Amino acid sequence: MRAYLNIVDKIIKEGILAENRTGISAYTIAGAIFEHDMKYGFPLLTTKKVPFKMVASELEFFIKGLTDKKWLQDKNNHIWDEWANPKITPYGHDQESKEKMLKERDLGPIYGFEWRHFNAPYKGYDCDYEDKGIDQLKKVIETIKNNPRDRRMIVSAWNPEQLGEMALPPCHYGFQVTVLGGKLNLLWNQRSVDTMLGLPFNIASYALLLHLLAKETGLKEGKLVGFLADVHIYENHLDKAKEQLKRDPNKYPLPKIETNNWSGIFNWSSENSKIIDYQSYEKIPFEIAI
Repeated sequence: MRAYLNIVDKIIKEGILAENRTGISAYTIAGAIFEHDMKYGFPLLTTKKVPFKMVASELEFFIKGLTDKKWLQDKNNHIWDEWANPKITPYGHDQESKEKMLKERDLGPIYGFEWRHFNAPYKGYDCDYEDKGIDQLKKVIETIKNNPRDRRMIVSAWNPEQLGEMALPPCHYGFQVTVLGGKLNLLWNQRSVDTMLGLPFNIASYALLLHLLAKETGLKEGKLVGFLADVHIYENHLDKAKEQLKRDPNKYPLPKIETNNWSGIFNWSSENSKIIDYQSYEKIPFEIAI
């Protein structure tokens, strides 16, 4: 997708090298917008391979409101392995802290918990939160079905009261749905954007959520828009970012998405959604900054 590569190119040309929490400096710009119309295909990058199964299982994890990273590990998804609830295992860069974070399975009230149980007292990954807190996702779906022109269809993962319990304060901290001309559009906000490693996942994840919400509400798929704030490329990602820019985004067409065995978004399993005709350049490995 040219829209993604344009962001990469802008950071390389205009980014200011700045320090940050991870200890790895990053070339950074203040503000960018990603925009894609779903009629042109599913926005899974073709200039490098993106593992859709990992994207989908993480989204299922969020939709279910789960906080136990072992659930993800059992699905061979390890993107949350290095993180842990800081109330149980304090965050740290030293080897001992990293090992403790790896072993701890509780992530605290991260994304999905706030989507489904906003501000419910958090008591651990293995507690029952049914009917606890505010089910923002359910309320938005009900509003889409009953009052689709409502302009207040917002889901927030940013809960100041519980930030200190989260393995990681939400990077993509909220999204909004707007319906126009029978099409469902999804717009997300992101405070911190790891452009090379995280943003391709974020794009695919919110595109999948848009697809599922449209399917749930009987609407057509519209635009996906990301409002991005601190947008950066880590120093150790720069050479590979330049390598990716050399790849032709038009070489492979965007794939399509297909979801079967549908019985509603809250019964959806990531295995039910498949990417059709996905072709791409080979994978580019990037080391995560923790």
